[in-house]
Order: sequence, then C-alpha cells, then structure tokens
Amino acid sequence: MAFSFSFAGDDIEIDDQTPPPPPKTVAKEPISSSASTAGAFPVQGKPQLPPISHDLEQMLKRLPSKIAFSSLTVALEDGRTIQIPRRELWDVRVQLMAEDDADSKSESEAGLGQHDVKTGIYEGGFKSWESSVDLVKVLAKLSSADMLNREPCVLIELGCGTALPSLVLFQWALAERSSGPKHPLVITLADYNPTVLWLVTLPNIILAWALQQRGREPVLGEAFTPDGELELTPEVIEAFKRSLTSNQITFSFLSGAWSPEFVDMLYSSTPPASLEDHTQTLVLGSETIYSPFALERFSTTLLSILQRERRERPGGHARAVIAAKKLYFGVGGSLDDFVDRMRELGTTVETLFEEPTGVVRGVVGCQLS
Repeated sequence: MAFSFSFAGDDIEIDDQTPPPPPKTVAKEPISSSASTAGAFPVQGKPQLPPISHDLEQMLKRLPSKIAFSSLTVALEDGRTIQIPRRELWDVRVQLMAEDDADSKSESEAGLGQHDVKTGIYEGGFKSWESSVDLVKVLAKLSSADMLNREPCVLIELGCGTALPSLVLFQWALAERSSGPKHPLVITLADYNPTVLWLVTLPNIILAWALQQRGREPVLGEAFTPDGELELTPEVIEAFKRSLTSNQITFSFLSGAWSPEFVDMLYSSTPPASLEDHTQTLVLGSETIYSPFALERFSTTLLSILQRERRERPGGHARAVIAAKKLYFGVGGSLDDFVDRMRELGTTVETLFEEPTGVVRGVVGCQLS
C-alpha cells in the first residue's frame, strides 16, 4: 500500500527540489553484490525485511567523498534555538546515480519518489517529520543530556530515519564530555530500510559530530567547503572514530521489521561488556504508529524492550518517549489508540507535549508500571 499523508507541514523537508548541478561527489568504492543485497528495499508481496545488524566500519566505507547538507532550526520554549544538520536529498540522488548498481538505483526510487510511505517497501525514513521536531523539544525540556552523561546509558531510536532526536542528544553528549565524566553511551539507530541507514542516518551522525567538534578537531578546519559540503577525507573519518572511542560512545545500526527476532538482535548486537547493571535506557520513536498494523507491531516491540531492560539491567531504569499525530486520516493509526494499547500491555503512560493547532500532535512517555 502506497500513500501520502497529505498534511500541511507534515514533511518538513525543504530540499526535495530539482537539484543543482551535481557536485563532484563519487562513491569511494563500488558496492559489492553482497552489500547491495543487504541494502536493498524489500520486494512487494514478499515477507517483510528480516532484522539485520550493520557494521559501522563497513558503512563508513560506503560513504561518498563529500556530503552536501543544510540545517534545520528548532526553536525551544526557553528562547534557545538548535541547529540540526541534515544531508540534502538531492545529494543522496547524486550518490545513487554514481553507484555502479542498477538494482540499488531502482529500489531507491521507492524512498525518493512521490510517496511518503510504501507499506512493507519503504517506511518514510528519507523525510524529516514534524513529530521528530516535537520530540527534540521535549528532550530539551526533560534535560535528557544530563542522563546521558550522569550514568552509563543506552539510547535506542526506533524508526530513526534522519534521526533528528538522536543527533541532538549525540551533540549534547559530546559537549558535556568535553570537560565532564565519560560514562559508556550506546546509541542504537534502527530503521526498516538499510538504505536509509547508510544514505542519510550515518551521514547525519557524522555531520552532527563535525559541526559540534569543528573548533576542537584541526582536521575539520578545511573539511567544510563554501558550497555547504563536508569532505569525508580519510583523516576526517579517522578523527570521527577516535572521537567516539575517546568519549566512550558506541553506535549500532539495525534494519528490518519490528519483531521478536528484531529485539533479540538488538540485544545481541549491543556491546554488553560496557554496560553496567544500573545503566539507564531511553527509547525514542516518532511517526511509528501511522496504521493499526504498525501500531501493534511497534507497541509489542516497545514492550519487549522495556521488559528486557528490566530483566537484564534491574538496577537501571528504562523509559520511552514517543511522538506521533493524534490521528492519521485515512490510514487508521492514532496516538490515543497507542496510549490505550500501551496501558493494556501494562505500562504507565503520561502526556509530555500537545500541539492542538494545525495537524494535532502529541508526545507521550511510557514505562513499565
């Protein structure tokens, strides 16, 4: 099922226009057939994608020589503003045109075309949605950065796409660790489509790091071009990896449909040796409940994660913060239905944010009772 939500302001992309003349951006190496298979969209009419864990080193090798980006400005209630970098979608298209893989090009049309979602094919990850901005505002209000640096922490974003909330938390964590203690922080970013992870999620992470560390990393001095690009030289990539290690930050990437197998892989791919019993866990999600099917899959997966955290790290605390529209017209999902379902499953749910005008949206917090 393919559809667009057709909400004014629903998709906050500002770069989905006719691209400027292509920059000299080429892939560092051709994508092998095995990598292409791992990065493919599912085939319509066949079972949904199985969960797959993706190695950061291999993903870094698939990056182009440079990435073009713009910044999204988020205004907070206290008057501050946050600048969140995002890779330009036209730059994604340029990279795909340069790839020596016809299958990958044709499959990617599902995510870069007219539709917001193609159920079981593409789940909206290339776009940035207003609910993810709502989530950023709530995280700022909750002072979530304090939790990331006060104790060992796990951050999981389900349906991450462009990963705006995780980008902000990552930058906050880096800022705090420049002078404070450095507890382990494991960030897991999960999206249905592997293609989204290596085309927008990882590039956005590197952009967030580069902009936050620009004054501290000498190698970044000339990496930013006047045309709004970041050159991904080997020196920049090595500096990125060193920064993660020195700050005790680990990234994990998962793709595939939400399922019990997905949860098992989530925990088998997380480095358990670095996580203590009192580790704090924060699960994020935005625009993940747009249909009854997606709502049910997401709810049961979220419950499984919360239960797993309580069982495996009883000295810690796990909480989820979920953003969504009050109603997805013509599709069937709603925030109220999600709240009812999570309460049926035994969690405590509280309202953290409501946007009553325009496209009505909300953010809720969930934890085990």
